[in-house]
Amino acid sequence: MKFFSRPACHRLVLSTSFLGLLLLNLLLPASALAQSSEIRAIQDSVIKIYTTQAAPDYFTPWRLLTPRQSSGSGAVIAGNRILTNAHVVANASYVQAQKHNDPQRYQARVIFVSHEADLAIITVDEPGFFSDLEALAIGDLPAPLQEVSVYGYPIGGKSLSITKGILSRVEQQVYAHAGAYLLAGQIDAAINPGNSGGPVIVDEQIVGVVMQANAGGRAENLGYFVPPSIIRHVLTDSLDEELDGFPDLGFRTQTLDSPSAKAAYGLSEDQNGVLVIKVFENSPADQILRENDVILKVDDYDIADDGTIRITDDVLTDYKYAIDMHHIGEEVTLTFSREGIEQEISLSAEPALSSYSLVAAEQFDRIPEYSIYGGVLFVPLNMNLIKRWGNDWSRTAPVSLLQARNEWSSPDRRQLVVALQVLAADVNLGYHDWRNWIVNYVNGEPIRDFQHFANMLRRNEAENVVFENSNGYQMVINHAEALASEEQILNRYRIPSAHSLGLFEE
Repeated sequence: MKFFSRPACHRLVLSTSFLGLLLLNLLLPASALAQSSEIRAIQDSVIKIYTTQAAPDYFTPWRLLTPRQSSGSGAVIAGNRILTNAHVVANASYVQAQKHNDPQRYQARVIFVSHEADLAIITVDEPGFFSDLEALAIGDLPAPLQEVSVYGYPIGGKSLSITKGILSRVEQQVYAHAGAYLLAGQIDAAINPGNSGGPVIVDEQIVGVVMQANAGGRAENLGYFVPPSIIRHVLTDSLDEELDGFPDLGFRTQTLDSPSAKAAYGLSEDQNGVLVIKVFENSPADQILRENDVILKVDDYDIADDGTIRITDDVLTDYKYAIDMHHIGEEVTLTFSREGIEQEISLSAEPALSSYSLVAAEQFDRIPEYSIYGGVLFVPLNMNLIKRWGNDWSRTAPVSLLQARNEWSSPDRRQLVVALQVLAADVNLGYHDWRNWIVNYVNGEPIRDFQHFANMLRRNEAENVVFENSNGYQMVINHAEALASEEQILNRYRIPSAHSLGLFEE
């Protein structure tokens, strides 16, 4: 019997190849080796998230829009949790999580959402899912011009993507998801669909959560992330699993850039601040602050005449940030000037009112309210409805609905009601082409909010119901005919109920 061994020359080749790799590793810069080690330490902690989302159709509020599949990214944090964007899981009926280099998808569940901060926390109950995953710590806000890495699973491939960019700006921004005005970081790293919820990394720590790219086409390679201070605020809020949100003291201001305006409100040349133009009833500031007061400081932050405060040596942002960083129940100290006399007060940080505008902010994971009376579909006016006109809603939505966003709410007038469409029937002859019509009065009584409106219809004893707008135009529906035709109209248009679930609280 013969045994054949590999020729000596082959062994020499293998040995030479091994030595070459060894020499190559020895010759690699230490920074490259460290970078490679950092990537390996992080990549397993970055999760791909799959969702099936079925949002309500605010044009036909008794049904859902066609379900759609989308994906995003997330990062493992302490407590067997995954941090991601709220918009990744908003209106989601099914959520899955997939680990790096693992083909299996695991069912996940949402345990906390802050839509205003565009942050959500999900988890996976599958035993052992987190056993080989290292939780990433929350770091500190990078310095301007510092390089950051963005991890995620954008479109164009299935594997993990890593891009780099420079932190170029930190300031208050309008968050695209729910319209909140909070601190955000701006970077020039490439951000695409699927990146949402992915971590922004410096020194193996999360220094941000990717949330949105620049929209409008006027700038390229601009993306925004939720900074550490907002992340920590939401994580603290989540400890009791009850959403408190960011506080609001209940006043609105404008800047005082004009020297004439400053003098008119009693400020000296070396004083700066912002002018109070509105104080809302039933808010922490009610009966304490007045219109034309000038806010000079929030806590220890001096307010500049453009409304900014300095939060680090390199970062200026809107004074609202100093209020945002408080939690519900804490005291906020304000220094203000009234007719030239400086005063100091403490206000309790309380949850924001449901809406300071007559048009409520966009809501998620909720059933739309509606009421059908006499074949007329009535709905409350909110940003969900306005955005139903499409991505270009600011141009395509009816002007009357858009203008209402600039009107303040009050305890006597908290919400507007819209006659959205008329479901043609004998009871509403003469009004079949009426659309998107704001109703201000029912039988001469002002409407407070949508529930008040629905209850007025339910308890009506008059022969006719007269709907009237602010310009005096009227729609008249016979009450007896409205009740008699209700079932026929619902059957004709295949509508399951004349009103939304829970509209009438017994």
